[in-house]
Amino acid sequence: MPVPLLAPRSALSAAYARVTEALPVLTVTELSPATPLPSTDGWVTAAALAENGEALDAFLAWDAEQILRDNGKQARPDVIASFGLHRYAWPACLLFTAPWFLHRRVPRYPLTHVSYDRTRGPMALAVRPGTFACLPDDPAADLPGARTVPDEEALRAELREATAEHLEPLLAAFGPRMRRRSRALWGMVTDEIVEGIWYVAELLGEHEKRRAEHALDLLLPRTPGTSRPYVGSPGFRVLNGPDGTHLPTRDRVSCCMYYTLAPDDTCATCPRTCDTARIAKLTAVAAS
Repeated sequence: MPVPLLAPRSALSAAYARVTEALPVLTVTELSPATPLPSTDGWVTAAALAENGEALDAFLAWDAEQILRDNGKQARPDVIASFGLHRYAWPACLLFTAPWFLHRRVPRYPLTHVSYDRTRGPMALAVRPGTFACLPDDPAADLPGARTVPDEEALRAELREATAEHLEPLLAAFGPRMRRRSRALWGMVTDEIVEGIWYVAELLGEHEKRRAEHALDLLLPRTPGTSRPYVGSPGFRVLNGPDGTHLPTRDRVSCCMYYTLAPDDTCATCPRTCDTARIAKLTAVAAS
């Protein structure tokens, strides 16, 4: 479905363009204020996912079909819901983290300002830009919708709050179907925030990957309770390979539940994966 009436370039456009350049399967279209969010022909609004049970049913039916097609078996309803939330939350978190990481700008996107389409292959997001937070010395500080905050920690607080504001109603909608309670759900969001921008930063180069690790450690510190409602920390660490090679990894807070479909194919960062298995997986990836 073509999206008409695009907004002029905003303070966030360059960040989204750089993400798409590094990761062409994800696109972000910024709409003009007068353009309705797309909501048909594969598109679904974030508000509908949070507030309309039929829309959520249809969204998860697509996941159920994809899981059956890709794995040759049906998944449990809670696994389908977990996959569905991940497939929305991973790109949605980048709406917030990419402008913050690349340009020190944090947008606000209410549910009514975001639509999502993942039915054609690439993940597509359509957003209606609104306000954003930035630092006082940012050249964008004088633009309409800009709101300055005093320092980097205040900007990190803005990022935590803006992301939580967007995702909390979605957790309330998906959570009962996932059979997970608040702590597990916010642990999953922690993973989505970390892994999205960590992956994109790696595509941008080794220096950006290391910079992302440092930035995420500050965003979600290891001290318990300091970044509520989020649970856990980025969990970055380095393992030693059999030949002494350093193998960067992280400890996920949550499990994606893929083991229920393929018990022998756990992720290298899964909390279910021991370090010996991690080293074997990471060494194989490095060799390939």
